[in-house]
Amino acid sequence: MIQEPLTIGKLIKENKKKLRLRQLNGEVGRDRVIKSYQLNRPGLELAGHWEYFDATRIQVFGLKEKKYFDKLEKSEIEKIFEKLLSYEIPAIIFAHSTKPPIDSIVNMASGKDIAILATPITTSDIIGMLMDYLDWNLAPSTVLHGSLVDVYGVGILITGRSGIGKSEITLDLVERGHRLVADDLVKVIKRADNVLIGMGLDFYEHQIEIRGLGIVDVSSMFGIRAIRKQKRVEVQVELEDWSKLEDYERIGAEEEYVNILGVDIPLVKLPIFPGKNITVIAEVIAMNHLLKVYGKYVAKDFEKKLLVKIQKKVNDKDLKQYLKKDFE
Repeated sequence: MIQEPLTIGKLIKENKKKLRLRQLNGEVGRDRVIKSYQLNRPGLELAGHWEYFDATRIQVFGLKEKKYFDKLEKSEIEKIFEKLLSYEIPAIIFAHSTKPPIDSIVNMASGKDIAILATPITTSDIIGMLMDYLDWNLAPSTVLHGSLVDVYGVGILITGRSGIGKSEITLDLVERGHRLVADDLVKVIKRADNVLIGMGLDFYEHQIEIRGLGIVDVSSMFGIRAIRKQKRVEVQVELEDWSKLEDYERIGAEEEYVNILGVDIPLVKLPIFPGKNITVIAEVIAMNHLLKVYGKYVAKDFEKKLLVKIQKKVNDKDLKQYLKKDFE
């Protein structure tokens, strides 16, 4: 799925009230695409050092910059902004109720098709809120085929071949009191701290397609308690057709992982056949994951106990052999 580019126009539209943004040069530059989630407060650049200037960032000016401009001549300020506007920057924001130090800057920016924005919000606050918004909208994302359910607070991504029963298991989990995030198509976003967030697509939100029945609206049928907007993806459960030739994991000490957008999450492969209660197993997978979060690894503890017992039997056998040969 091709992600819609983030433009200055979209940023203004979605944050106009929250960030109290006001554009000083009409609707100039609203089609410019934002490529970086980071912002820049020109510091060294104002003193003439442009070697490491990143033109992909939105430029933010606040009270400190205003105080600096107050000490400069008009010609010096014009020279700085001529240099700044010669780059293909996305936009300029004047924060903390500041404004362009000279009136000609607005016209200069309009001539370069660059938006000039202003806000009364303090510089540090506007930077924090903007970076959070940009991080979310510019984060790497993908769309996966599967179902995402919140089971006991654990985000379980259920995957498998088409028709294997993902949606039916998801519906059963919802009926048992768990919460649907998305079915069939799950959009996954990677946050800056290597956390995967899953959500549904707008046109198919909180609906489940059951073969032979059709579309089920979970929010209308089960109520608001049965859904949630988004959830961290923590475990992937891959449904497989049962095969006698396959050597399936019996203890679970050896953990398997799947990589999504560069982030490894635990992978549990579940063979299914008629009569097997996958819903209950999915609940156990969620609870087992919670135990691991709290530092309790049942499978590894069992393996350690088994090794100790085997070693003890070996030692007992050696002792018996010694006593048999002890003729004193």
